[in-house]
Amino acid sequence: MRYANANDIFPKNVLALIQEYTDGEYIYIPKKAERRKSWGDNTNSKTEIRQRNIEIFKKYKTGRKTAELACEYFLSEKSIQRIVTLGRKA
Repeated sequence: MRYANANDIFPKNVLALIQEYTDGEYIYIPKKAERRKSWGDNTNSKTEIRQRNIEIFKKYKTGRKTAELACEYFLSEKSIQRIVTLGRKA
């Protein structure tokens, strides 16, 4: 995200109105709801994590301990337990 000068973006009357509420401060203007993307939409992160979790659950079912899996995947044992619990529900 980059900063833009409000003088270059807004019409003078709109800028004057904004200045009534916040004069000289930095503000964030969020995207419109229909243009927002959820986490992981720009990358394969969701898919990769889903695949990793399936792999962890399969290894757990074959007898691997949560401590071993935590070390192997660089996660906490609590995270492994959550993944196993979600895998059982699926």
